[in-house]
Amino acid sequence: MYIHIGEEYSLRAKDIIAIIDKDSASSAFVEEFLKQREKELINLSKNPYKSIVITEGKVFLSPFASGTLKKRSTQMSEF
Repeated sequence: MYIHIGEEYSLRAKDIIAIIDKDSASSAFVEEFLKQREKELINLSKNPYKSIVITEGKVFLSPFASGTLKKRSTQMSEF
């Protein structure tokens, strides 16, 4: 199953390690995490991002909220 996370990117659900909502994580944690993974970072959002999608090799800044991504993953599994 694939989940569309923004722009033209879709990821296999099993490759996603975590989806972190920007507003729920402390901003200091998010800034430090993104700084450490800067070389692996792909910004898919033209506006401020709403969630961070973490995979083994990359970190994506998604324009979609974490709740939206969760709904997409559960809707896909119902088919």
